[in-house]
Amino acid sequence: MIGTLINVGTVLLGSTIGLLIRSRLPERYIKIIFQVFGLFTMFLGVKMALETQNIMVMIFSLLIGTLLGEWWNLEKGMSKIAEFLKRKVKSSNESFAEGFITAFLIFCMGSMTVLGAIEEGLGNKPNLLLTKSLMDGFSSMALASALGAGVMFSVIPLFLYQGGLTLFASYISETLSVPVLAELSAVGGILLIGLGFTLLDVKKVRVMNMLPALIVVVLLAKYLAPLLDKL
Repeated sequence: MIGTLINVGTVLLGSTIGLLIRSRLPERYIKIIFQVFGLFTMFLGVKMALETQNIMVMIFSLLIGTLLGEWWNLEKGMSKIAEFLKRKVKSSNESFAEGFITAFLIFCMGSMTVLGAIEEGLGNKPNLLLTKSLMDGFSSMALASALGAGVMFSVIPLFLYQGGLTLFASYISETLSVPVLAELSAVGGILLIGLGFTLLDVKKVRVMNMLPALIVVVLLAKYLAPLLDKL
């Protein structure tokens, strides 16, 4: 899992630089950085969402996945984890939980995470994860300067999620055909759009509760989409 470890390292480095910058920047600079990141997140989300080849699969995945996530209340659970870490490190940052959750969603939502984990898990050089590491390093710098120390601790779920995908790459690679990956990326894009609304303070969207849609879409794209194509 060299690629994932390097990814964790770049996030830690970027977050550290971001925290140093945060203490020296006026509030208005931090606010504008936050807005830029929100706009970029929405752009990336739209770009990914347009990859869908089956609108019905996307809609049903989002509906079913969101209902499951709301039932399990994943956002509340993740917030509890963030608050636990905040108490352990005795942080006074009011945006700790927000930074923790936001960074995790941004670092783990894209198709590059899945493709990179599969690439390395199958014994290839982790070229995609190395590229992602560079991007995440700069992203964590901007996020930490706006949201604080919670961004740094997002490396914990990042390592578990991305490392887990790498370990199970042989199974995942057989499941994720090109059409399935396109739908997975599209649903991830919709979630990023929701995250963008939250970052821009337009509307609070409980994106964490929508995460099960990323699992549902794989199943629907693999088994339902071929049936719909025959109709």
